[in-house]
Amino acid sequence: MHSYLEADHQRVEELFRDFKSAGDPTAKLHLAQVICMELTLHAMVEEEIFYPAFARATGDEQMLQHSLKEHQELKELIGRVPAAENLEGAIEAIKQHTLHHVEEERRGMFAKAKSSGMELATLGGRIMTRRSEVAEAIQQA
Repeated sequence: MHSYLEADHQRVEELFRDFKSAGDPTAKLHLAQVICMELTLHAMVEEEIFYPAFARATGDEQMLQHSLKEHQELKELIGRVPAAENLEGAIEAIKQHTLHHVEEERRGMFAKAKSSGMELATLGGRIMTRRSEVAEAIQQA
C-alpha cells in the first residue's frame, strides 16, 4: 500500500524538479497545474482510504489529526497558486510543505501502519482504483 503512496511522492518530487528546470513560462504554468492536481488527488485518496484505515488499525488520533492539519495547509497553499504573482515562490512553498509532510509520513504513519498489521495490500488496490477513478473524472471535467 505505502508503495503506491510512495510512488505518488516520487512522481511529485520529479515534477518539482521539472518545474525548477523548465525555462518556458507556459511549461512552468502547466507543470504548476499538474503538481497541484497530483497533490490534491493524493491528499484526497489518503483522506478517503488510508487515513480512516490507519485510525482504525492504530487508534493514533493525534498523528491522524496532525496529518489532516498538514493537508489543510497544503490545500490552502494550492488555492493561492492561480492568483500568485510569483509562481516560483508559490510552488516553492508547496514543495517545502510537501517534502516535510512526506518525510513525516515515511517516518511516522507508514512505519506505524506496517507494524500495526494493517491490510496494506488490500488498501493499495483500493487506493489505485480510487485514484484512477478520480483522475479520469478530473480529465473529463
